[in-house]
Amino acid sequence: MPKVKTNSGSKKRFALTGTGKIKRKHAYHSHILTKKTKKRKKLLDKTGLVDVTNVNQVRELLAMK
Repeated sequence: MPKVKTNSGSKKRFALTGTGKIKRKHAYHSHILTKKTKKRKKLLDKTGLVDVTNVNQVRELLAMK
């Protein structure tokens, strides 16, 4: 059986925590920042966790079981 390849875009966007959860970055923090408030930009800068409903999809893209 051939090896399953990891999705290249996914490996750049997601990272694993020590406990096995999947970290992600927020969207809307790359451009058109002048109209966004300081508070909004500060909150977008922090990482979040992938929602429970999407964990299996992301694990499949990362070729994890």
